[in-house]
Amino acid sequence: MSRPHLVVIPAVPDVVLARLRERADVTDVSSMPRAEWGAALADATGVLGGSGVPIDAAFLAQAPALRIVAMQSVGYDSVDLAALRERGVVLTNSRGSLTEAVADTAYWLVTAALRDYGRSMAWARDGRWLREGDAPYGHDLQGATLGIVGLGAIGAAVARRAQAGGMRVIYSNRHPRTDDAATGAAYRTFDQLLAEADCVVALVPLTPQTRRMFDAAAFARMKPTAYFVNAARGAVCDTAALLKALERKQIAGAALDVTDPEPLPPDHPLFAREDVLIVPHVGSATVETRTRMAMLAAENLLAFIDGKPLLTPVEV
Repeated sequence: MSRPHLVVIPAVPDVVLARLRERADVTDVSSMPRAEWGAALADATGVLGGSGVPIDAAFLAQAPALRIVAMQSVGYDSVDLAALRERGVVLTNSRGSLTEAVADTAYWLVTAALRDYGRSMAWARDGRWLREGDAPYGHDLQGATLGIVGLGAIGAAVARRAQAGGMRVIYSNRHPRTDDAATGAAYRTFDQLLAEADCVVALVPLTPQTRRMFDAAAFARMKPTAYFVNAARGAVCDTAALLKALERKQIAGAALDVTDPEPLPPDHPLFAREDVLIVPHVGSATVETRTRMAMLAAENLLAFIDGKPLLTPVEV
């Protein structure tokens, strides 16, 4: 009996490839030009995908035998769900494998924003520390109000970190959670949260409803002393609106792990601003977490091959 054929699109650790090869024939296309994937996809049963490659109707047309897409990311906004549904292809993601790493990054960005570390780093780098003395002061986290937009697993992990640092936490979701007493966070509508928070952190998935939810109107509702942090997806924020809000001093600053477009061109005006700190989408970028994410995708593929329940299925 022939072994199923799996195609791995993103670069993954060797241990993940070895695990897949125990049960299937595997083609790793991560170092191949996109134009050369056709032969590999033609008879693929499953694909291990990443957020950088669209899984759409054109992709599926090259993979007529495809039955499962296992994403090594939590987000799957690069996947055309309607196209998968039409073809009967199942989908999994890597939820649960990166919660703590992303929460670490998000809370660090909150800290960096409130303490104005972006400006402080520029102050030291440009020699102003030597010429002018101390950099401008930031603000205490203790006693400040953190507004989390999207209090899921990652948001709850950020809330724990913030509360340990003495911050008061409010949150906005589509619907209030039923465990506010356990999380210690208080529900607010989106508009209420924007008006009240000293720092707003975006942790929502990218959907048609959340795309550019942080627009000119949203920034206008924030306090002029408040900071914006994006650790979700770049497109939940209108980049042009963010830049204008900063230029007009409608908000005090921003710290971004994600941008739109991504990567942001190095000559983009946001990079020139000392009130903005940008890191290159490193929320889950640890050796341990990325290995865990890829291995979870691999285990979903193997579960499908073996006819077992999927570990982290996504409804399409």
